[in-house]
Amino acid sequence: MKCMTEPPTRQESRTQFNEDWAATIIGLVLLVLIIIGVIPTGLIP
Repeated sequence: MKCMTEPPTRQESRTQFNEDWAATIIGLVLLVLIIIGVIPTGLIP
């Protein structure tokens, strides 16, 4: 039986790669801001 979904194109794969890296970088920046005290601990649940 033939699969109905098509594999992602290069553009879709590249977009997903960029979104993953963007999320990683934003998470690291937030972590650094918390560690150095720019974001007060009261904002962290």
